[in-house]
Amino acid sequence: MADLFSVVFLGALLFGAVTAAVPLLLAGLGEQMSEKAGVLNIGIEGMMIFGAYTGFLGAYLSNSMWLGFLAGMAGGMAVSLIMVILCVRYGLNQIVIGIGLTLGFEGLTALLHHFQFSRTYPRLPAAEPVSIPVLSDLPVVGAAFFNHHLIVYLAVALVAVMAFVYRRTQLGLNLQAAGDKPAALDVTGVNVVATRAFAVMVTGALAGLGGAYLANVGAGLFVPFITNGSGFLGIVLAMLSRGRPLWVLIGAFVFGLCLALTTALQVAGVNIPTDVIQMIPFLAVMVMLVAFGRRSSLPAALGLPYERGAR
Repeated sequence: MADLFSVVFLGALLFGAVTAAVPLLLAGLGEQMSEKAGVLNIGIEGMMIFGAYTGFLGAYLSNSMWLGFLAGMAGGMAVSLIMVILCVRYGLNQIVIGIGLTLGFEGLTALLHHFQFSRTYPRLPAAEPVSIPVLSDLPVVGAAFFNHHLIVYLAVALVAVMAFVYRRTQLGLNLQAAGDKPAALDVTGVNVVATRAFAVMVTGALAGLGGAYLANVGAGLFVPFITNGSGFLGIVLAMLSRGRPLWVLIGAFVFGLCLALTTALQVAGVNIPTDVIQMIPFLAVMVMLVAFGRRSSLPAALGLPYERGAR
């Protein structure tokens, strides 16, 4: 009986880790592209939470999970457009604007939710999982890794797509140059502002999708401040990954495992103070920063606005 409980507990823990990792993965991949292009996107938390709200609202009103995901991406892109205009186009401080976007949209979504639903928290129907034949029948890992919503598999596939783009395409070279030597990219005739704007808009779309997944699939409802710092974890993942999407995937799973562990330990009734359990994800962040932060390499022009002809 004890062995059965251990297997069930481990399977549930891994399943929860994957569910918690997907929003972090999408946010981390988006932030990685933004940083490659030279834009430090501190506002990704605001993009995620607005994507969570618009994604939930879209799914709730349309009764379509996929329309909800599209609405979440649109919401994230709407916030990213503000950053494009203020930071990429007009060169305002990226950190200040990013913090302002995060605080502003956290408050805005809480206010909109109050006016829309008052003190009620309507729920969405459970998302339909897609089982991968044969693999989903494996003990423990089968249900944990191969029985999820289609968005999970698409997010993992996106890792390979972005790795290919960065290494094998002209777009990847342009993004890298926009972050390292934007003046040299400009000399070649490529528009630096347009390149950076594209990266930030993609970041908004991915962050919004991550927020929509968190609300629609992970929780099944929207509550104010539901992202709970997921966007900031995405920034950490992007900074530690050294431009490699695969490292974002690995880091997202590690953080997702820590987040799932906080819930699993409380459900299991482990005799550890709740405050200590809830510190696990943040302790993991500090450990990873200490272990890998010094060796992380960031683009030379990260956070610096580009003005043509300026020295």
